[in-house]
Amino acid sequence: MSTATAPDGGAAERVVVIERTRRLVPLDLPELWRHRELLLFLVWRNVKVRYKQTAFGAAWAIFQPATNMAVFSIVFHRLARIPSDGVPYPLFVYTGLIPWTYFANSLVQAGNSLIEQERLVTKVWFPRLLIPLSSVLGGLVDVGVALLVLGGLMAYYGWEPTLASLAAPLFLVLGATTALAVGLWLSALNVQYRDVRYGTTFLVQLWLISTPVAYPSSLLSSKWHALYGLNPMAGVVEGFRWALLGTNPPAPTIAVSAATVVVLLVGGLFYFRRMERTFADVV
Repeated sequence: MSTATAPDGGAAERVVVIERTRRLVPLDLPELWRHRELLLFLVWRNVKVRYKQTAFGAAWAIFQPATNMAVFSIVFHRLARIPSDGVPYPLFVYTGLIPWTYFANSLVQAGNSLIEQERLVTKVWFPRLLIPLSSVLGGLVDVGVALLVLGGLMAYYGWEPTLASLAAPLFLVLGATTALAVGLWLSALNVQYRDVRYGTTFLVQLWLISTPVAYPSSLLSSKWHALYGLNPMAGVVEGFRWALLGTNPPAPTIAVSAATVVVLLVGGLFYFRRMERTFADVV
């Protein structure tokens, strides 16, 4: 990208030339900051579109995890006798479902975002990274609604929050970063291979089974906790539970999960930027 001015050094219209290059494309994160108003607009539009012409509106943010909580309580707790680290099982599983539901919905929406915004991608130039990023940020509204129900459950079971609750937003940020990191890979691949949008649903289902949402990671031997952390959502869910419920999360799991997210994010950013120059031609 380059700029041009008048030969005599006087005032002239600023011209921006966008050139295609085969070299490693820089991330240019300051460019995202310059387009922050556009990002806020995209986030707000995603929130409005999500609940447009719906009968229950934001209540769906409560209905989905609440329904899963009821099913898991019957199947895993009453029938399979899965323990819950001394926490009432409905409270245990609902606390895990909050970051998981946010991650799963954000991942699906981010992965399909470029295809769904085809007209915007092909008609106007702007940092394409804003599209999956806005999909991830828009889901935080649902988290806020779900947290209100969690507060009611904690009051019902007489579970008092501690100072560790102040760390809960950090694990939500880690979950959002995980959704963005994987969403960057999926959204870029989805432009090239439309099979990805169908495989994403299957991926989310397998990911749920391998994440300690309906069961505690304490069921695993301690020697496997670090390896289990390669699933970044394992650290997010267990850390979120520890912050709000005072459970005992395996520290190696959280540490390895955080490192895995960093690797996925950096790789996803560079891959997305590399493929970004072909989006308008292929999408």
